[in-house]
Amino acid sequence: RAIVGALVALSITALVLSLVKVEDVTLPPTVKYGMVFDAGSSHTSLFVYEWDSDKENDTGVVSQTLSCDVQGQGISSYVNDPPEAGNSLRECLDKALKVVPAAKQRDVPAYLGATAGMRLLREQNSSAADQVLAEVAKTIQGYPVAFKGARILTGEEEGAYGWITINYLLDSFTKYSPKAHTWLRPEAANIFGALDLGGASTQITFMPEGSVMRQDEASEFTLYGYNYSLYTHSYLCYGQNEMLQRLAKELIVSSPSTRVHHPCYPKGYNETVSLSSFGASPCTDRSDPRLPPGDRNVTLEGGGNASECLAALRKLFNFSACGQSHDCTFDGVYQPPLRGQFIAFSAFYYNFQFLNLTEGQPLAVVREAIERLCSRSWEDLSSSYPKENPKRLPKYCTNANYILILLLDAYKFNETSWNNISFQMKAGSADVGWTLGYMLNLTNRIPAEAPARLKGHRPSLWAAAITFIILTLILGLAALLL
Repeated sequence: RAIVGALVALSITALVLSLVKVEDVTLPPTVKYGMVFDAGSSHTSLFVYEWDSDKENDTGVVSQTLSCDVQGQGISSYVNDPPEAGNSLRECLDKALKVVPAAKQRDVPAYLGATAGMRLLREQNSSAADQVLAEVAKTIQGYPVAFKGARILTGEEEGAYGWITINYLLDSFTKYSPKAHTWLRPEAANIFGALDLGGASTQITFMPEGSVMRQDEASEFTLYGYNYSLYTHSYLCYGQNEMLQRLAKELIVSSPSTRVHHPCYPKGYNETVSLSSFGASPCTDRSDPRLPPGDRNVTLEGGGNASECLAALRKLFNFSACGQSHDCTFDGVYQPPLRGQFIAFSAFYYNFQFLNLTEGQPLAVVREAIERLCSRSWEDLSSSYPKENPKRLPKYCTNANYILILLLDAYKFNETSWNNISFQMKAGSADVGWTLGYMLNLTNRIPAEAPARLKGHRPSLWAAAITFIILTLILGLAALLL
């Protein structure tokens, strides 16, 4: 009787299991990785990003895993030794492979984007630029990653991707809702503008009121299911390093002497430049007939005068080209009226950080801080900032005044809208720059993986069925023994 009872119990259990609903069980999404080299005019950095394979509304939720600064100058500086441009990337590539699991490395898309330094080199010597790109590509291809190309970004791409980075990090596109357990678009999304100042170029990007009138200045993006129309413009030769060279050239042209007064450098500071150095960039054009013939050295002597510095810097801009137009910055470039809040990063941030001003200081306070900085002697500055780079320290007065002219006179910020600018380099744990926006936009082109599925039973019913089987077997064995 006990054996018959056990068999009956097993039969009942089999019937119960057959009635248990079989469902699709979704496995957790796998993690994807991507890496982007930012090959700027003065240096190169590598960023590694990761995101879950099941994307949110066709755009991956990307986070920064690693940032690595490449030793040495930008890749455009290796024009006379292109293989070294590639070799300079190896240390950071080795570090990147340590944070990406070995099983995933060959699927990691790797990109290199070169910006204004390489745009200038391409203008000056396109074959040399191609050689440098070929060498960096060759190096990256030697690593176990899915190399997707090394190319020179347009200035407008650089500006637009920086805009994407900022608004992504500040949750302007989408925000996680703990209640809904999902990502939602903020109802009143606050879209920020982007201000980027690099070594060779500067970019301004924002969403204007209505549509962008000039389509050649417009960029269109679809992110998280929404369309965005941006105004973006890049000014080549108006980056910080090129500005310093252009200013030095104009000061030398205006003085026949080999000792030239430089109002932006601190008193007591001298810098010697050779006329041949102006031939290194199209921005300074060594063939300018106003420059003295031949190659000789000229000494720039600091004057430490903020007002004279501003006057000298304004001559680098052609404001008269705009005429009476209000929708114009300088050099005849169209710009719609400013709108909303802006994040100023890269050299904007680093120069204003040196002024040690708290966020939200009125423009009058900023002007006073710059004037005080410019009036300090070289002896005072060098003793007060012994750890500061001695090549960078004497340039802060020039850079700060240049930023004032760029933001106020060129981009048309004023006493009121100045408070809409926030100077910062990080948002959360990620760096502000164009690379994250580039990676984020590229995730739209990487097909979303279908979530891995297995056939399985609902956990609660399966557990009940197993428990029933075990109890039945125990009772059947006990009856048999008795």
